[in-house]
Amino acid sequence: MSAVSRFIIKPEQALLEVIFDQYSSFSLSFEYLRVFSPDEKNHSGDKIVSHKKSVQLRKIESVGKHGYRFLFDDQHSAIYTGNYLAKIFHEHDMRWQHYLTEISKSVHNREASINFKEV
Repeated sequence: MSAVSRFIIKPEQALLEVIFDQYSSFSLSFEYLRVFSPDEKNHSGDKIVSHKKSVQLRKIESVGKHGYRFLFDDQHSAIYTGNYLAKIFHEHDMRWQHYLTEISKSVHNREASINFKEV
């Protein structure tokens, strides 16, 4: 797959549109991108990333030949390559169904958690 030519962040729909060329584009939800971050181990079954249903993608920074750093509002950031984005798009249905099954069997959930601070 060729290099990404453009991203369109759609916060009101919680979607990222990834455009490779005039004929190739797709959209992925912020939650899906965050859950399947290349820096997380959930895709190998080691860890379940939870409480990301309302996560927002705040910014994307180019990191040269390495890819693009995605910065989320939960303070997580990771570098995504064009090839990795294409891979998780093509594997979306299988990955998402597996994630939903695993999270339903755990004590975790998708809903945002509330952080309490002592005053």
